[in-house]
Amino acid sequence: MTSETQDLTLPVVELARENDEFRKVLWTGDKTQLVLMAIPEGGEIGGEVHEGHDQLLYFVGGTGVAKIGEAECEVSDGDVSIVPSGTFHNFRNTGSGMLKLFTTYSPPEHAAGTEHATKAEADADE
Repeated sequence: MTSETQDLTLPVVELARENDEFRKVLWTGDKTQLVLMAIPEGGEIGGEVHEGHDQLLYFVGGTGVAKIGEAECEVSDGDVSIVPSGTFHNFRNTGSGMLKLFTTYSPPEHAAGTEHATKAEADADE
């Protein structure tokens, strides 16, 4: 049984701000996936490349640094980062408190219903 929502309209900013799990898949379709993320102080998503998956990251709380390809910039509430397929990327929390965001993968990247409380748990699952 999946813990994913069947709702097709969600208060996603509110859900992302309330989320304290490193990764929580909210919804998975055939071509897109919606995921909540929370990065702890001093933490990071971890450098990675998604082949065949575009990713959009929408920041709703906290501050951090986005590295996408060779470019690096600060991110905060209201920003969106675009990661084209095949592009190296990493996101670090540089502020106090959690860096909160929701992200979409096209096509889906994670198994439906995936939940990881911490980055260590996510790394162990990969």
